[in-house]
Amino acid sequence: MAKHPDYTRDQAVALLKEYTKEEFHLLHAFTVEGVMRFFAERLGYGEDADFWAEVGLLHDLDFEMYPDEHCVKVQELLKARGAGQDLIHAVVSHGYGLSGAEFAPEHEMEKLLFAADELTGLIWACAIIRPSKSVQDLELKSVKKKYRNLNFAAGCSREAIERGAGMLGWDTDRLIGETILAMRSCEDEVRAATGEALA
Repeated sequence: MAKHPDYTRDQAVALLKEYTKEEFHLLHAFTVEGVMRFFAERLGYGEDADFWAEVGLLHDLDFEMYPDEHCVKVQELLKARGAGQDLIHAVVSHGYGLSGAEFAPEHEMEKLLFAADELTGLIWACAIIRPSKSVQDLELKSVKKKYRNLNFAAGCSREAIERGAGMLGWDTDRLIGETILAMRSCEDEVRAATGEALA
C-alpha cells in the first residue's frame, strides 16, 4: 500500500517557510526534497515518492529557529499540524547520533535521508565554484577530490555521510555518484523554488 504524504505540497511548503527563512536553508530543503523523490523512483518505491519528497522537504523544519532542539522540537511542531508517526519518525531519524534524535533510521528511505543530507551540501559547494555553477557537468572524481579535503565545506560531516552509506550497504563512491545524479534531476526545480539562489 502506498504511503501518501501528510500534507499537500503547498501545505508542506507553507509549513517549511513558516519556520525557515534563510535562503541557504530553503535551498537545502528543496534540494533534499528532489533528491528523495529521485531515490524513491530509482529504488522501486515510486508509489511512495510523494511521501519521500515530503520527508526531504520538512526534515530540517526545526533547525533554523530551534538549533539546540534540532530533531526534538520538530516532533511537537509536526504533531500540532496533524502529522502521522511515519512522517515524524522519518524526519527525526535523520539526526540519530548527531543531535537529540531518539529514533534510529529503520526504513531504506530514512537511511537514504541520513546518508544524503550532509552530502547534498558538499555537492552544492563543489558545484558553485565551477564556471557553470551547476551540478549538470559535475563529475564524481571532482567531488571525491573535494571530499578528501577536510577543509573544504568543513561543516559537512564526512562521518555522517560514511555512516549513512554503511547503513545502506553502499560504498561512498556509489552514494556520491547517485546523489549527483539525483541533484541533476531536480536542479531546475530547486532553482525555481529558491529564486535562483545558486546564481
